[in-house]
Amino acid sequence: MSDAVSAPPRVLHLVTGPRPHGAQHCAYELHGELLRRGHPSELRALHPGLPEAPALGPSPLAPSTLRALRAAARQADVVLAHGPAALPAATIGLLGTGVPFVYVVGAGSRCRTRESRLRTLPHCGMLHCAVAVAAPSDGSRQALIRRFRLPAARVRTIPGGRSADRFRPDEGSSRRQTARAALGLPGHGPLVAWVGAATAEKRLDLALDVLHRLPDLHLAVVGAGLGPGGCPDGEHRAHFLGPLSDTAPLYQAADALLLTSDSEGVPAQLIEAALAGLPAVATDVGWVRDLVQDGVTGALVPPGDAQALAEALGRTLAVAPALGAAARERALVRFDLAVVTDAWQLLLQQITDNA
Repeated sequence: MSDAVSAPPRVLHLVTGPRPHGAQHCAYELHGELLRRGHPSELRALHPGLPEAPALGPSPLAPSTLRALRAAARQADVVLAHGPAALPAATIGLLGTGVPFVYVVGAGSRCRTRESRLRTLPHCGMLHCAVAVAAPSDGSRQALIRRFRLPAARVRTIPGGRSADRFRPDEGSSRRQTARAALGLPGHGPLVAWVGAATAEKRLDLALDVLHRLPDLHLAVVGAGLGPGGCPDGEHRAHFLGPLSDTAPLYQAADALLLTSDSEGVPAQLIEAALAGLPAVATDVGWVRDLVQDGVTGALVPPGDAQALAEALGRTLAVAPALGAAARERALVRFDLAVVTDAWQLLLQQITDNA
């Protein structure tokens, strides 16, 4: 019997573009970590506009894109299709190649139950073509199994990972003040971070309402479409920082994270904040409760209730260090990029061993 260790399977990641989204970010993180470990990994885009990933063609389902995908897939052992737009491309483009693919459910997926039958049935058929489906949380995994009648063994919970070394807890008041000064934020007093896009479902209006109810609080608002400047209503305690290429300094500056959405999937900011040792006060929507343990790592509140959010935030800030430490401890064993990549490598090896 040979003692030779088999080579790790060659991986091809499919991402879409040009707008960045959660599935894309997870693909970049995983791709980089696999390469760091010496695991063969290639990144390709199904749409031009992503400098990090060479485009296969003009659009996900263009004939030239699918032909290029088939050619690229023949150099791989497994294809990872990241996000909903990559699923039909992988299903059609890999047909007859013998190359298996894994569908990676985006962290923003809500698994809505009221979509039309016309949309749901084709999606269900494509999911059954995947050799495995990676869900970002346990709750989303169960929803996928129920809704699409997928075999439980084929659906794995593998969340989007973030580097624990990159998102580190604040180590003292001087470092926190330095982080605040670098972002143009007040050096003293409670500061809460709000991270999201300028969309109605994110309910920034609720966050500003909470700010009015807690007179000593400052709010740092970060996200696309929320450019630097003051609050529209003149509230001087709301600090609009615009999009940040690196959110780690924000979490070092803050005392807690506030999430006010009416609808969510598995928000990446909750993972990043937890790794940074911040408690979170969040609306109990989507799969948020898979990330936030009420009373242990933060607080969960029904959506749309500004008073409940303000009260929960007040309680959380009073014991923020203890809740933040618990959040960090839990995140390290679930969401650290090293742990997540271990899970991916195990799945990839199992797929190729069973091929």
